[in-house]
Amino acid sequence: MADPSRNSEFERMARENERLHGAVEELSILNDIATAAGSTSSLDRVIELIVHKCIKHLKVEQATITLLDAKRDDAQFRTMIRGADTSHEIRPYRLDAELAGWMLKNQKPLIVNDLASDERFQMKDGDSSMVRSVLSAPLLLKGRIIGLLNLFNKRTGNFTDTDARLLGIVAAQSAQIIENARLATEEQSLKLMQEEMRLACKIQMDLLPREPPLVPRYDIAGTSIPAKLVGGDYYDFIRIDRRSIALCLGDVSGKGMPAALLMANLQATLRAQTAVCRSPKECLERSNELLYRSTDADKFATLFYGVLDTSADRFIYANAGHNYPLLLKIGCDPQRLDLAGLVLGCMEEFHYNEGAIDLGPGDILLVYSDGITESINADEDEYGEERLVALLRGQCGKRASEIIQTIVESVRAHAGGAAQSDDMTLLVIKRES
Repeated sequence: MADPSRNSEFERMARENERLHGAVEELSILNDIATAAGSTSSLDRVIELIVHKCIKHLKVEQATITLLDAKRDDAQFRTMIRGADTSHEIRPYRLDAELAGWMLKNQKPLIVNDLASDERFQMKDGDSSMVRSVLSAPLLLKGRIIGLLNLFNKRTGNFTDTDARLLGIVAAQSAQIIENARLATEEQSLKLMQEEMRLACKIQMDLLPREPPLVPRYDIAGTSIPAKLVGGDYYDFIRIDRRSIALCLGDVSGKGMPAALLMANLQATLRAQTAVCRSPKECLERSNELLYRSTDADKFATLFYGVLDTSADRFIYANAGHNYPLLLKIGCDPQRLDLAGLVLGCMEEFHYNEGAIDLGPGDILLVYSDGITESINADEDEYGEERLVALLRGQCGKRASEIIQTIVESVRAHAGGAAQSDDMTLLVIKRES
């Protein structure tokens, strides 16, 4: 006859062995995840490693990590690993809204061993045969759910409470590991963006004139002050011959490296066309056509372009969607050169009009970007053209560079400490005699 006490002891030992086996398995997967995560700071790679370890240790067919984006109403699905092979196929995967919604509401592990018959989760036709069972645990960080760790289709048997407990522990550790990787990835992305902006700034600064041209009987100056590290404003002086010089000021779309590259394209185009075109109108028409053909649909530029003929003291100009320049003649109020035209790069063919002014002694022409008039203060009050006109009235006795300095100081005083979203660029032409 069997000894009941011996059977009881065997059962106790079996339970203890099972408990110890579970503890070893628990320590093994946690150690594997910690070791693997310590080998990389890439968020995608960390997610991939965690998913692989879960597939291996918990013996399932599929696993996902779903990261929730707090800025969006729906879940952002980061990575899916299908199967436990070494190919680590990565592809997006969308859980049913009911499953994600349940986890967001309850924030605790969920076991569903017969998904097809569970009325809480309505599977799509294509999913019902693929996903048979689910074990899901929330990724919680300081009481806030940042995502889900999901296992699909246990290879043998059903998911158990022991599986749920183990996955809950793994999810708790993984949440902090994922957050650390996310922060590291964001920091790396920021460094790369800052380096790109630095390079773009260098490109932009190299494109701008180092000093204004020396033109007999004329005082010319220009400046561009980026609102951020790199903006889209551009100005240039292009010598045509001994008596003529082209002057332009524009604003290309975008910021950063795309703006710097578009600016380089615009400068090269304008300089090439200035050499062969006989008039501002023709130069803008040819430049517009070339930019349209060589850039994407979202790339464009405003531009004021004019040619100063010093032998005749005459300035001929055309405008491609840029702010109207201001002309100040001695004894008169500033007037706008309100010739309009389409921005460059939006339409392959556009016919621009030309305007012309005669410059007398003391006359001042001011060309500026919208960063001047659209500069705002803490009350979101714009500097505006009216203030600029009023300021320009008192600048007759000043040199071109002093006029620019006065305007910049006035705009900055108006803005106070308010951050500005656009560049400030100015070009002044003054006839001295």
